[in-house]
Amino acid sequence: MIERAVVTFERPYCAAIHHEPVETPGPGCALVQTLLSAISAGTELLFYRGQVPAGMAADASFAEMQGVVAYPIAYGYACVGQVIAVGEPSDEHWLGKRVFAFRPHASHFLAPITELLPLPPGLTPEQAVFLPNMETAVNLVMDGRPLAGERVLILGQGVVGLLTTSLLARFPLSKLIAVDAHAPRLALARRMGAHLTLPPDAGELAHLDPDLIFELSSNPAALAAALEIAGFGARIVVGSWYGDKPVTLPLGGMFHRNRIRIISSQVSTLDGSLTNRWSKQRRLELAWELLRSTPVQELITHRLPVAEAPAAYALLDQHPDQAIQVLFTY
Repeated sequence: MIERAVVTFERPYCAAIHHEPVETPGPGCALVQTLLSAISAGTELLFYRGQVPAGMAADASFAEMQGVVAYPIAYGYACVGQVIAVGEPSDEHWLGKRVFAFRPHASHFLAPITELLPLPPGLTPEQAVFLPNMETAVNLVMDGRPLAGERVLILGQGVVGLLTTSLLARFPLSKLIAVDAHAPRLALARRMGAHLTLPPDAGELAHLDPDLIFELSSNPAALAAALEIAGFGARIVVGSWYGDKPVTLPLGGMFHRNRIRIISSQVSTLDGSLTNRWSKQRRLELAWELLRSTPVQELITHRLPVAEAPAAYALLDQHPDQAIQVLFTY
């Protein structure tokens, strides 16, 4: 029997590696050996820090993570691997296939074959591991609905922010401004197509008059800043999940008179007004295609053996200026 390594959060601020046997796949299932998995520095750090609201499901979108959050917990949703065993002869054509799966970090995992996504021809594991974040970026742009000639401001240039910048750079905008506290991220934002990059304390922010703002920093103070920056009729798309961090907003000022729209955007669903033409499958297919034309490899700052998971989370938590996308290797 194969033994697998699994990353778990034992308690807040404590990541560990556990070893356990993997069962033989049953009918309709496959055993996958992981090649790479990606840390989501936004959502996963909330679990790492213990900042997820009590009583919530770990992730209602995935069968393995629908239980209420309780430590120890395995979390993650970006694994690329290779099928090494199947449960029945009729599925043997899956053997050797490289696949993507929304699964926690582990050296091996069992999954229903229906939940495995074969990598499109020519796409590398390093590109494929960005699928969830690219799909999120697509969803953000769909919810923001940028118009030709608009001034667009993006607060936060983590992985999702950078991918969103790369997509918005393809639109005929009059101005695309990226904001982040860390210089390496701003340098990447320029390479991804931002017209202007600024730190969050830049005085110019008050005079940009954006039509559309994306808040992607995971910092509640950034949403408050967005409300101060937004002018009459502006739209603010909130892609951040703040967990149980308190959010204080200046709603007593110009917000009341300025008809500002705050739009919640989350990738698990689509805006109801789009569902006559769009489905999650169509959006996923678009994300796959966009991975071909986006230099996602430039976002990878660290490739660490999964055994170094505790150090990886500590790095992202304590030194966000030094890391953007951290991958586990197996």
